Amino acid sequence: MFSAQFIFQPGTYDEEFHRLDKSIDEYALTLPGFKGVERWVSPDGVTKNSIYYFADRETISKFARFPNHFEAKKQVARWYNAYQVVISEVVATYGDGNISTLAQAE
Repeated sequence: MFSAQFIFQPGTYDEEFHRLDKSIDEYALTLPGFKGVERWVSPDGVTKNSIYYFADRETISKFARFPNHFEAKKQVARWYNAYQVVISEVVATYGDGNISTLAQAE
């Protein structure tokens, strides 16, 4: 399993942002290897993290090549004050079982 974290500090969103954002989320749902997304906000509310989970590299690559996703990436500075993308392979998860996450689904 792989995760793609989009860590960001929001800026000003407009109609174009909302259109692209919605289409990207809808596209992800059509991919057989898409496992889901978890979202987190820092305690101060300034930084957010959307963690997308994928079964394999092929699916994450397909997601990255989606034309609307590519268009949004070209305009990232228009809508975000700051951002960082982290792509990771999930090799293990552990805990007491009292917190349910998409990562432990493997």
